[in-house]
Amino acid sequence: MANRTDQIKELRRLNDELENYFRNTIIPQLYVDANLVLKKFSPPAMKHFKLSLEDQGKSIRDIINNLRFPTIIENIEHVVSTQNILEKEIQTTDFRWFQMNIIPYIIQNDKTVDGVIITFVDITTRIRDLQEQEKLISDHETLLDTLSHDIKTPLTSLTLAIELFRRGAADDPAESNFLLSKIESSISKMKAILYDLTDTREEEHKYKATEELLNIENILEDVRLTLTDEIQTSGARITTDFNVSEIRFVRRKIRSILYNLISNAIKYRSANQAPVIRIHTEQTSKGIILSVTDNGKGIETGQQNAIFEKYFRIENKLEGTGLGLYLVKEIVNSVGGSLEVISEPGKGSSFLISLKNNQ
Repeated sequence: MANRTDQIKELRRLNDELENYFRNTIIPQLYVDANLVLKKFSPPAMKHFKLSLEDQGKSIRDIINNLRFPTIIENIEHVVSTQNILEKEIQTTDFRWFQMNIIPYIIQNDKTVDGVIITFVDITTRIRDLQEQEKLISDHETLLDTLSHDIKTPLTSLTLAIELFRRGAADDPAESNFLLSKIESSISKMKAILYDLTDTREEEHKYKATEELLNIENILEDVRLTLTDEIQTSGARITTDFNVSEIRFVRRKIRSILYNLISNAIKYRSANQAPVIRIHTEQTSKGIILSVTDNGKGIETGQQNAIFEKYFRIENKLEGTGLGLYLVKEIVNSVGGSLEVISEPGKGSSFLISLKNNQ
């Protein structure tokens, strides 16, 4: 009898922990048991998928239209049967993109799968950014091909006319005028080609970055997912202290800032300890301070300015282009902010970003 009482207490404790976890998570999450019954869902999931308290206890088949992803049942059944985590990018029927993770919920005592926990992180903007960047790359390649093709003919004419001048053909006034007209014509054609290409790109293909009110925690969650392999391999732990949760900024830019600073903190970690990265925000009279602090190798005083230069790398043996911190500084400078690094070798680094009030 005592053993059964203990089991009931343990089940209640586990249920309370699960309930507390779902109540406090900031991303849409579902807990579906092995019989495909929706047991719990987080408040963001309730809002996003238009769920109600009456949906708790229903079969997932009965609310499939709310989830807007037709193959989710097959995905859940696959995870339950294999006990393997499923990670994939999905597009729902309303054309939004999500990073969906389906994680088996395993009972530790007998190692059986009691269901799955499903998380959804909205990556629609990131996917659209990537699509736009791919389009820009394609446009650049087209631009180079067009330049090399269309300018070749007037450039050849220009080169030939100059060569004839060198050979003395310009001694004849008529020939001289003819060659000068050829040169002017060639230059005019090249100018026209350049103008048409650059003007068209500026008017029709310019990539417009729009500011919006963003939740920093959601952006950080997106970065975590992107860096999942690096975080797991290094054993990194990311802690947060957000006194300010929202910021008006361009999504891809604030994501780039967090991505590059966290990625660097993992890359330049100490050899004898796992990375601990603390992200802090606070409001000041002038604006918002965003800081990223790590316990890594630190940076020599003489290198603390050089690290923001294009292509600079502290250690050449590490992979990378040396563009990360340069891009962070360019983004911060472009919005009139400031970037400061405080570091000591062997004691880690803090990057302090000051952004002006823009609410």
